Amino acid sequence: MTLGAQGIRILVQLGGIVLLARLLSPADYGLTTMVIAIIGVGEILRDFGLSSAAIQAKTLSVGQRSNLFWINTGIGALLTGIVAALAVPIAAFYDDDRLIAVTLALSATFLLNGISTQFRADLNRRFRFGALASVEISAQAVGLGIALILAVAGFGYWALVAQQVIQVLFQVLVLPFVARWMPGLPRRGEEMRSFLTFGGPLVASQVLVYASRNVDALVIGRVFGASSLGFYNRAFQLMSLPLNQINAPSSRVALPTLSRLRDEPARYREFLTFGQITLLNIVSLVLALCVAQAAPIIAISLGSQWAPSVPLFQILAVAGLFQAASFATYWVVLSLGRTKRQFWYTLITRPLVIGLIIGGALWGVEGVAWAYALGNALLWPMGIVWLVRGSIAPAGRLFVGALRTIVVYALAAAASYASTMAIPESLSIVRILVGAAVLLAALAIIALVFPPFRRDVRAMAGARRFFRRQRSARTAPPSTEPQEADL
Repeated sequence: MTLGAQGIRILVQLGGIVLLARLLSPADYGLTTMVIAIIGVGEILRDFGLSSAAIQAKTLSVGQRSNLFWINTGIGALLTGIVAALAVPIAAFYDDDRLIAVTLALSATFLLNGISTQFRADLNRRFRFGALASVEISAQAVGLGIALILAVAGFGYWALVAQQVIQVLFQVLVLPFVARWMPGLPRRGEEMRSFLTFGGPLVASQVLVYASRNVDALVIGRVFGASSLGFYNRAFQLMSLPLNQINAPSSRVALPTLSRLRDEPARYREFLTFGQITLLNIVSLVLALCVAQAAPIIAISLGSQWAPSVPLFQILAVAGLFQAASFATYWVVLSLGRTKRQFWYTLITRPLVIGLIIGGALWGVEGVAWAYALGNALLWPMGIVWLVRGSIAPAGRLFVGALRTIVVYALAAAASYASTMAIPESLSIVRILVGAAVLLAALAIIALVFPPFRRDVRAMAGARRFFRRQRSARTAPPSTEPQEADL
């Protein structure tokens, strides 16, 4: 259900990328990205890891849930004030006064997201994935509709700002009715230490991860300007579309499920390895085609004026493969509560990635992209060794499975690229169709001659039987207080 809903979300987001790219300029995207690259870290602080803490908790009382709501709302309100106060310094950093108003407008999203955090976590915890997806898709559609109207009317970058604000405002208005829950007043005497202990190291790690993943936009915007950042941002967003839209629903299902299987190591390992194989193969299929056919994909989705994004798109798609390989590690950390270990791992490794990206700027925007890809390639095996080894998760199996998938799809991407070299660039659709057919044919041949990959394909083909078996054996989610049975 979650993946099906995510398919609709991908269509909405892809439609937004295609339409808005033809109505707005690279500089419009660059301006909004400049602000988001700096203030986006506030979203991590606003959540404080409390949504994940609520989802993975074995028990959650009504009082604890209300207290978590007020903590997230309070942090969101505080961050709104802080970001608004930083509007002038942010504009001065980039030497662009237009960013003052953009920062003030976007600061409201922290308070709005703070209000909605625990409503989303509650729906997730209760496995109401369809309801949550419906709200999020509707919010995206409404935000995109407003953005298109403003873009056609000539409001430029304000269309992108409005899209961000309207999406979160819609969720604040709708989620309480969907969740059928309203928070009570803060309660004393509720045990909250475990949630804060879980969230503290997690949020510290996430801040460092955010910095390493957004320093590229900061460097490009500061050194090369808004237009260059606009080309980079569109390439990054196209790469992130399949990555995030497949990872998000997978993690939404995997985290509460794995959290309930902690006391059953065999089933935990089975679900984890199945999830990694399925997610990584889906992501790799899309990203392999992106690497091989970047030029026609950019031409069709964004238009010929975005041609400078093509090499950036190819490089970032490679980075996306290694990011996808690390998703299973993230599931292990959260489901087993290894957030302190993750903090120390992040504290050591993420400054390395930041240094690589800053150094990559010496070779221009493409140098930044290559540094980003190299950093992600290094983090994947380091994460498995540091975060997974010593747990009930099969570290060796996760590494070998991901490496096998990356190599297989790299070979298939090379075949797809070679197959369309002689086709004229003007025939973009033909190049994509031929490249996709060759990519699938290459994967079929590899499956025939390479038994381990053939076993992966069979495992994915048997997904329905796997989930039927899991569902029949799954224990019910733990109850909290008697009052929640009526919700």
